[in-house]
Order: sequence, then C-alpha cells, then structure tokens
Amino acid sequence: MTLYMVERDLRGIAMEQLAAAQGAAIAQAQASTERGTSVHYVRSLFTPDDGCCRCLFEADSPDAVRAVNDAAQLPYARVVPAMDLTAPA
Repeated sequence: MTLYMVERDLRGIAMEQLAAAQGAAIAQAQASTERGTSVHYVRSLFTPDDGCCRCLFEADSPDAVRAVNDAAQLPYARVVPAMDLTAPA
C-alpha cells in the first residue's frame, strides 16, 4: 500500500469537532476495508493557529482515500502520495 496525505483547512474548528472528524475518518477507513477496499488511517497533525490539518492514510489508490473522506463528510483540498520520515525509535 502507498502512504497518502490529505490536506484540510479546518480553521475555527472546535476540539470536540476535531475529535469527531478523526473518529469519522477512522470509522470510514475501517468500513472501507471491511467492504474489500483496504484503507488504513495512520495519524493526523493539526496546527490550531492556522487550522491546517494533514492526515495520513495507507491505501492502494488516492481514489480510495478520497472515497473514505467523502463518506466521512470531511473537507479536503487535496490527496497526494507522501513519505513518512519519522525518526527511528
């Protein structure tokens, strides 16, 4: 599977709404996988000062990631392939 980054503008979102959005993304990724299209929510980074949210998903295609976010009714500007450069533990 490929790693994809979803970019969102969530300016003005309340923390409760942010938690609900994350939950919706996770639930829809699980539902997609159960239906046979594997999508895995990895994690998100949110910068409250500018409302920028970047979410990482693993999937076979960007269309699968878009479908999950559409089903979760979450706004996004784009879905692009990404590389995770997290330092080893």
